[in-house]
Amino acid sequence: MNTEQSMTREQELRLSILGMRCAGCIAAVETALQGVAGVKTVNVNFADHSAVVTGAAEPEQMKLALKQAGYDAAVMEGLEDPGEEEKQEEARYRDLMLKAAVAGALGVPLMLGAHLDWFPMMGTDAGTGFWTNVALLTLAVLFYSGGHFFTSAVKLLRVKQANMDTLIALGTGSAWLYSSIVIDYSDQLPSLSNHAYFEASAIILAFINLGSALETRARGKTSAAIRALIGLQPRTARVVRDGQEIDIPIEDVGLGEVLRVRPGEKIAVDGTLLEGHSSVDESMLTGESLPVEKSPGSSVAAGTINQNGSFLFKATRIGRDTALAQIIYSVRQAQSSKPALARLADKISAVFVPTVVVFSLFTFFVWLIFGPDPALGYAFVTSMTVLVIACPCALGLATPISVMVAVGRAAQMGVLIRKGEALQTAGKLTCLILDKTGTVTVGKPTLSQVVAFEGYTEDEVLRHAASLESGSEHPLAAAILAAAEEQKLKLEKVRKFQAVAGHGITGSIDKRLWLFGNAALMAEHDIGIDAHADTMAELAGKGQTPMLLAVDKTLVGIVAVADPIKADSADAVRRLKQRGVRVLMVTGDNEITAKAIAAQAGISEVRAQVLPQDKAAVVKELQSRGEKVGMVGDGINDAPALAQADVGFAIGTGTDVAIESADVVLLQGSLMKVPEAMALSLLTVANIKQNLLGAFFYNTIGIPVAAGLLYPLFGILLNPMIAGAAMAMSSVTVVSNANRLRWIKLDE
Repeated sequence: MNTEQSMTREQELRLSILGMRCAGCIAAVETALQGVAGVKTVNVNFADHSAVVTGAAEPEQMKLALKQAGYDAAVMEGLEDPGEEEKQEEARYRDLMLKAAVAGALGVPLMLGAHLDWFPMMGTDAGTGFWTNVALLTLAVLFYSGGHFFTSAVKLLRVKQANMDTLIALGTGSAWLYSSIVIDYSDQLPSLSNHAYFEASAIILAFINLGSALETRARGKTSAAIRALIGLQPRTARVVRDGQEIDIPIEDVGLGEVLRVRPGEKIAVDGTLLEGHSSVDESMLTGESLPVEKSPGSSVAAGTINQNGSFLFKATRIGRDTALAQIIYSVRQAQSSKPALARLADKISAVFVPTVVVFSLFTFFVWLIFGPDPALGYAFVTSMTVLVIACPCALGLATPISVMVAVGRAAQMGVLIRKGEALQTAGKLTCLILDKTGTVTVGKPTLSQVVAFEGYTEDEVLRHAASLESGSEHPLAAAILAAAEEQKLKLEKVRKFQAVAGHGITGSIDKRLWLFGNAALMAEHDIGIDAHADTMAELAGKGQTPMLLAVDKTLVGIVAVADPIKADSADAVRRLKQRGVRVLMVTGDNEITAKAIAAQAGISEVRAQVLPQDKAAVVKELQSRGEKVGMVGDGINDAPALAQADVGFAIGTGTDVAIESADVVLLQGSLMKVPEAMALSLLTVANIKQNLLGAFFYNTIGIPVAAGLLYPLFGILLNPMIAGAAMAMSSVTVVSNANRLRWIKLDE
């Protein structure tokens, strides 16, 4: 379905918006889009100049509404070419730098000449001719370097909106108009008012365009993770059709098609290995640096890189359904979502610009009525300086730019943050609930120990147990068969195989009846096991499942299988405790096994035999005691608890991510990512507060100083050109501070 015509039913679209230049634009864009019939919600992200719109409106209607409000827009696809976006950003950067250079080329000589008395005096014949030419040159600069501000301000005025462009247009335009009037009426103005501010108009535009260019360059770094993920998608795929291997565009690959992947190639779509063996680099999706071995039956994900072998696989998910596309979508959603701090800044910004215009007029009349001679000169300079310095760009960028950088940083380390709110909450968690299987443990049983009796060797016990299990579909059978294969044991032929539900299996090997199962199976066949009860209890106490092997009414061995804890689970629990987080294990497993696994991981609080639907009740109970609760689970069975928790962490892998069930998805499946995500949360909130504090401080101090607050006490007035430089640099400072999150080490 064509994207332009796809919103006939309620769904979500992401729009790239051209023309957003300050936080005031957020309200203008939201108002324009919400006025379109069928639009339900609008979420504008100033940091990446985009808007996420839900509803049943036509994209063309939204574009038209934005155009009338002074903005251009385009629908963004899920996997658009990152190169195009980079080219647009680079073109914008060069354009802004050129505009800054043109404005500076006029403004700097005018400023130097004014200070060094190079130019003829106002009121003289030479002065009138010279300053008239300067006025025309400045007008040309206003048209070229500042035309976009004036055009936008006029369009916004028509829809009763105001933003940074309004302030810049009023400030530079009034400076030019005032200076042009001074040329003809200099003899009628007091001496201090007898001054042209052409250089102020030019240099203000130079600084603002330079600041915007630097902000564009710095802001481009924030979406590096997204561009890297999109760049993983190959452009073509090699499919097998009618026995022939042909290269086709990626968009032409269909579900169920068989594809060939050669060494060094990127995998085109998600699928299942049919033939061959290889190792695949999944680092960009999962954060895991070691390549993952793949054999028939293994899952492979789009964008991962095949390393050595060649293989065939069947496409199971294509286009926007691939794990890569879903991850990109989730990262973008998180970057566009707004924590409470951002919503506060947006509300302030929405009323800020009109308030500044009113305050500027108030400043003008206060100086005109109460100011010293020449009152008109003072009134003009102070009101213009207020307009220039007051731009709320830094305020609008403070939160979203930090969120964008943090979410991108998290994606690069294998942590998928689905909601911006999780970034604000994760660092405040006081209690963390861990599921056992697949969270603390690997989730895949492995052979842990073999004990032999009655003259049998461990290899003989394992060989006979594996021979019996070769016909079984029991989950533990795979662990025993894998261990036998690893030790290259030759299996025996089993006759009269029988599975005894809930007890184990029996079978005949060399005309002898062998039994393999639990104590109930042994009791059923009158086989005594009391002599080995201590050994079985010891194994069970370690979290292992002992299975008994007997022949001819005699117990000859014990094969123990366990789900081992992950290599870094204990370190992760230690790190969480160091952060002051209370750690609990809540599992449906029996108490002995649960406590054994918990002891290995360093967890002292355990709740066992808890049904999946009751885990949410445990979360509620802890929350009722004032705890901020995080829940880590597999994202499917634990969905109610994940949803109830203040922050839900879903364990997943690159292709089996339970994206919909949690606020945060740990792609690599490592618990160590939880304390890292909490550390990132704390750092992000601190970074946002630094940005907001800086922006509020800048505007709170800057506006009164610009209005002349210090003049009665110290005789200090702020130069409009310095105000322009300060305004531009404040945004660059906020963006640069946010980009520090890309480099801070989270393990310290």
